This record gives sequence, structure tokens and C-alpha cells, in this order.
Amino acid sequence: MTTTAPPLLRVRDLTIAFPGSRRGSAPIRAVDGIGFDVAAGETLGLVGESGCGKSTTGRTIVRLLEPTAGSVSFGGRDISHLSQRALKPLRRDLQMVFQDPHSSLNPRQTVARIIADPLLVQGGTAADARKRAVELMELVGLIPEHIDRHPHEFSGGQAQRIGIARALATSPRLVVADEPVSALDVSVQAQIVNLMERLQRELGLAYLFIAHDLSVVKRVCDRVAVMYLGRIVEIGAKERVYAAPAHPYTRALLSAVPLPDPAAERSRERITLLGDPPSPAAPPPGCTFHPRCPKAREICRAEAPPLRTLVPGEAREVACHFPEGD
Repeated sequence: MTTTAPPLLRVRDLTIAFPGSRRGSAPIRAVDGIGFDVAAGETLGLVGESGCGKSTTGRTIVRLLEPTAGSVSFGGRDISHLSQRALKPLRRDLQMVFQDPHSSLNPRQTVARIIADPLLVQGGTAADARKRAVELMELVGLIPEHIDRHPHEFSGGQAQRIGIARALATSPRLVVADEPVSALDVSVQAQIVNLMERLQRELGLAYLFIAHDLSVVKRVCDRVAVMYLGRIVEIGAKERVYAAPAHPYTRALLSAVPLPDPAAERSRERITLLGDPPSPAAPPPGCTFHPRCPKAREICRAEAPPLRTLVPGEAREVACHFPEGD
């Protein structure tokens, strides 16, 4: 008999709201009732324009932010509102890599201390933590003899390797990678992506890979979730989403990804969205994408479409009244 293992991470109806800018104003819903799963060893890409709520989602999953509503379950346990004391042992299994490597590393500390910190917090000895830091330096492609240097003595790509080593110190099961290559040069981006793929194979890691570069997401992810103004508008297997995007927003994002073939690049259709994304402080009624959507009709202005499966049995959902291929 075949059994399906429960997901490592389960997010349901997650909402994160911040106080309005003025007294008495409505709260700003940065994330508005989203849900998804991440299986052990899987990579889920979370993509969308700046300000759509991707990073807020990632920080809430690792409990750097408190959710307003909904739930986050890790390893079958609801961690949405655990105290910091109760979270401490769970942080061994749940770590984060940040976007800007230098700003996420303490400039006053040596690399040895930066990488060893998570182990020291968990009660490890200084000697064991340093030994582990040396091992991790080598694992991520850094020279172990440089372990007593400070972050400013490393390039951006090397600093991001330090951040990855720190995240791996406690042997986590899931790593939330928040735009891990967006601050790096293109050639360095490829090196970091190669490193993350290798580490996943060797260590059995699961990733929540947050990004706006769909070329990178296509390479590293198994499934893709597309966010717009705090909501997921399409989620499914990478092959299906990239080959036949069903939501107009997904189609627009993919049409902006450069193609390696110059002839194909010149001949393909480019989709230009109308205007700028609305402010999350004053989202439009109905489908929040309708002011920019070329297919919008009256129902789009009045009713928010739920995520639904287009093809029975297909592991893809779309939140659109008039999706492609329906």
C-alpha cells in the first residue's frame, strides 16, 4: 500500500497585517490568506514583484515576524504562536539565508563566531562549534584558514557562502532562502545556485526559495507559487506553470524573461501590464489584479476568485475567473 508522507512545512490561510501609517487607518495586509506545502527535500519557489509579500511570508515562517491569522506547521506541529523558548529547539531544523550577505553578518565578529553562533545558542561547546565551523567553511567552498577573518574581508559571493554555512550549522531540514542571489553579480549568482543545488543533494534539504528572477526559479525549483499583492494567484509544478501559465499575471512575468535564442526573443509576444501594482494599504475590490489585467470583466471587479484546480488530478491551482486553458 502506498502512503503519502505529510509535508514538512504546511502554511494555511496565513495573514500578516501591519498597523496603518496614520492613527485610525486600516491595517495593511502584506500577506492575505495564503497557503502552500513544502515536502521534505523539495524546493518551492515563491515569486512576484517587489512588495508582493514574499519576504514577509518567509520571515513569518521562521518566526522573525508574528502571523496575524492562519497557521504555520513544521514537522506536523503548529509553530504559529509558540514562545521564543518553545521555538528554540525547533530552530535547529528551520533556518534562513538572507538577501544581502554583508548586512546579515555581524561586522564585529569573525567568521568562526558567525558560523558557530547557532550551535552555541543551542548549547554546544566552543570547541565543537569551531570544529563544525571549519567543516562548513570547506563544505561551502571557502578556505578554512580564513575562518578568523571578518566579513568585510570577503567578496559578496563569499559572504553569501558564509551566510549559507551559518544556516547549515545546526543541520536543518528546511532553509528559507530570501532572494539569496539577487544582490550578487550574474556570474556569482550561478556559483551560489550551483552550491545550493549541491547542498540539497548531499544533505537532503528542503528550500523555500524566494525570488523575483524567474530564470533562477526555473532552474532550482520543483514547484512555483506566484504571488501578487499578498495573495497566491497560481501554484503548481514548475513544468506546467512555465509551459502553460494560466493566470494573466504569471503570463506577463514569464513574457519578460529573456530567451537564449535571439530569433525566438524577437518573435515572441511581450505582455505589458497596465500601471503599477496597487498599494496594499488600499487594495482594489474583487480580484486585486483586475486594474492591470487585459482580460478583466465586471465579475473581476466584484468578486475575488478562489484558488481552484483547472484540470482534475493536476497539481496546479489558479485564482482567476478567466484563466488560460479553462
